[in-house]
Amino acid sequence: ISLNELGLFEFDDTESGERSTEIVDHFLLFAQGTSSASAWVELDKDVPSQVEADLINEYLLDYVGPMPGLKSLTFSAGDVFGGSPISYQLVGTNSEELTAAAAELEAQLHTYNGLINIRNEAVNSKDELRLQILPQAEVMGLTLNDISSQVRNAFYGSQAQRLQRGDDEVRVMVRYPEEERVSIGDLEDMYIRSSQGEAIPFTSVANFDMQPGYAQINRKSGSRSVSISSDIIESQVEPDVVNNDITRNFMPELMSRYPSVSFETDGGTAEQASIIEDMARGMVFAIFGIYALLAIPLRSYLQPIMIMGVIPFGVIGAIFGHMVVGIPLNFMSFLGIIALSGVVVNDSIIIVDFVNRAKAEGIPTLDAVLDAGASRFRAILLTSLTTFFGLLPILLETSLQAQFLIPMATSLGWGILFTTFVTLILIPSLYMILEDFHRLIGTHKPQTTPKAEPELSS
Repeated sequence: ISLNELGLFEFDDTESGERSTEIVDHFLLFAQGTSSASAWVELDKDVPSQVEADLINEYLLDYVGPMPGLKSLTFSAGDVFGGSPISYQLVGTNSEELTAAAAELEAQLHTYNGLINIRNEAVNSKDELRLQILPQAEVMGLTLNDISSQVRNAFYGSQAQRLQRGDDEVRVMVRYPEEERVSIGDLEDMYIRSSQGEAIPFTSVANFDMQPGYAQINRKSGSRSVSISSDIIESQVEPDVVNNDITRNFMPELMSRYPSVSFETDGGTAEQASIIEDMARGMVFAIFGIYALLAIPLRSYLQPIMIMGVIPFGVIGAIFGHMVVGIPLNFMSFLGIIALSGVVVNDSIIIVDFVNRAKAEGIPTLDAVLDAGASRFRAILLTSLTTFFGLLPILLETSLQAQFLIPMATSLGWGILFTTFVTLILIPSLYMILEDFHRLIGTHKPQTTPKAEPELSS
């Protein structure tokens, strides 16, 4: 398969410097029983860095199209973290309302652009063979359990004994020969044993039909639950936009129509909420730790707050950097912001320490603050630029292995670069405001000239 054949675009072959259209290196196809199969495709090493994998998934869904007898077709990339980015779990006591609510939610997901592989567990995925006992069978002393047990033993098998072979245990199953259990006709031709040992044709004691059934039934706290999930193409839509619209606008109306049904976030949606909660808690501990480490050597309660005043501007710089690079904020971006809060204070410490030393030498506060910006400009600029250029190789990396690190590096690099120039203006201004505050509350007491001792007369 080539990108030209799929109608996509070409990518650069970085080694040869030529335009390449081949996207597949290896392909593996294997069957899982007689009703399902999986295919694994390894893309060319240069494809993931230049072509979003979900774009290929979306095209392949259209390329394959509907197939006769197909129950489910899913394409997914190998870099999914924490489950599907859009995932909800409906829980209810009424199975009919639960199925109807799941169908409406699935239909709502189809209205958004950029969502692919929309999956609904409430959709029947397998056909079941259901037996109905005839009245004459009951006269013969047969029950539905007798008939279904004999049918199961004939086609699946009944365990006769277990044999020990070394460390393995081998089960011996007794059932019909393989050529007599491959079709529905074999079921019609089988015989059922009565309690008296008579062989009765199956069609004389039971009927059967094929009905759709569920591959599995999930329950939560005793109630049945159904999961509806979807993958997303991040270049077309952000997960938060879809989740917020569904949670605020669609779900309240859906729950009002189906009162027995409730919903919870699931998969990547719940994982993201949990990560954000953990990161917010970690951010609080980080801020407290930074404050404690600054307050002890500075011997001040207010100067650490002044130094940490640049942290919000670092967050603004991180968000601005994501806008410039053109990537959405994710949990790795927030981890970078937490790390950024401990890095951006370095430049502020340089200025505050210079002013404190100058004041200790008797230099007036205003002169010390003015000299700090000019004297420490080179040190502050070099500190920030060396950090930014140290992160630049990660920002420019195109390999698949480095893609998840780029949001974190973007938060750190652009946040530091943005706060460098803010620090040179903000910290001196805050220092003078702090001095005015000290004068206002009388912390700095006016110096008094010691009284001269009276001269003693002879």
